[in-house]
Amino acid sequence: MKYAYYPGCTATTTSVEYEESVREIAGYLDIEFTEIPDWTCCGASSGHVINRELSLALPSRNLALAEKMNMDVVAPCPGCLLRFKTAEYELGRDPALKSKIEEDIGLKLNLSHKSRHVLEILYRDIGVQTIRDKVVRPLEGLKIAPYYGCVLVRPPEVTSFDNPENPTIMDEIMEALGAEIVDWSYKVDCCGGSLSIVVPEIVKKLSGKIIQGAREAGADMIVTACGICQLNLDMRQPKEPNTEPLPALYFSELMAHAFGSQGIKGWAEKHFIDPSIKLAELGLL
Repeated sequence: MKYAYYPGCTATTTSVEYEESVREIAGYLDIEFTEIPDWTCCGASSGHVINRELSLALPSRNLALAEKMNMDVVAPCPGCLLRFKTAEYELGRDPALKSKIEEDIGLKLNLSHKSRHVLEILYRDIGVQTIRDKVVRPLEGLKIAPYYGCVLVRPPEVTSFDNPENPTIMDEIMEALGAEIVDWSYKVDCCGGSLSIVVPEIVKKLSGKIIQGAREAGADMIVTACGICQLNLDMRQPKEPNTEPLPALYFSELMAHAFGSQGIKGWAEKHFIDPSIKLAELGLL
């Protein structure tokens, strides 16, 4: 299966392990990602609070370039994906605004293809059974708390991803890898997002509640599909006496590991809390 691929600005910086592991699982599943030529920043996450027209023009330019490739767009970053989907949603309902944005970017935009998250194509296009069949290193004994965060599922009329209050796509994919999914109530709570840069104390409080919720549910680690969520949960964990920190990593890292990849040790070194320690304890390395 072929897709136009939008890596986003963090792919080679703060979430390089996400980028590398997503590309690895694509190889295992015969998914072909073709990077959008001359792609530019989508405007996440500050563009939409500064200038509405700019916030639509930035993602629309990338969408127009992708349309020339005649493929759906895949974006691993939920923030980028939301900017794309918001542009599709708003321009699809306002022809005058669409014309103005086309004038701004100097490109025609037909809105002929969809923007999608990696989890969505794995679940809907590849399928859970195909994923299960690819597993050579089952994650048996590993208890996971899947964390979706805010923007992957909200606003639901724009994202159309999964149940906005109780999404299960990532749960089912992780179960297919052999992991046990814990039942918990924080899978779509906000971690604080980009407030980590300007008001870290708020993020520490919000992320701390999520970490505590996962710990109380019996999770060995949290898995997510968002770079800023992973960074907050990994870096902003409150330090508590007599309590081990809880690893937070990308779903794609565990998927690649279950498929037989040797990349997990290198990716683990990029985390503040090393997930390979828990994997080793469970005999999963």
